[in-house]
Amino acid sequence: MIKYLKKHGNSLAIVIEKPILELLGANAETPFEITTDGQILILSPKKDTEEQESFKNALETVNARYPKALRKLAE
Repeated sequence: MIKYLKKHGNSLAIVIEKPILELLGANAETPFEITTDGQILILSPKKDTEEQESFKNALETVNARYPKALRKLAE
């Protein structure tokens, strides 16, 4: 997909279509992290660290409660 920058006030902007935002699970309020190696621009939705920590805690709880069942399921 080829995109072009658009003038937006004193800056330039790029429009991200709704299907791509849906694929990323992003919306107008989603913060994005921008990184570059000097030639390539990488735009990534910033994941909610609180949500990730909550998931990690829940996963640890399940693993501690049901280790035998999980091992059996993995076989």
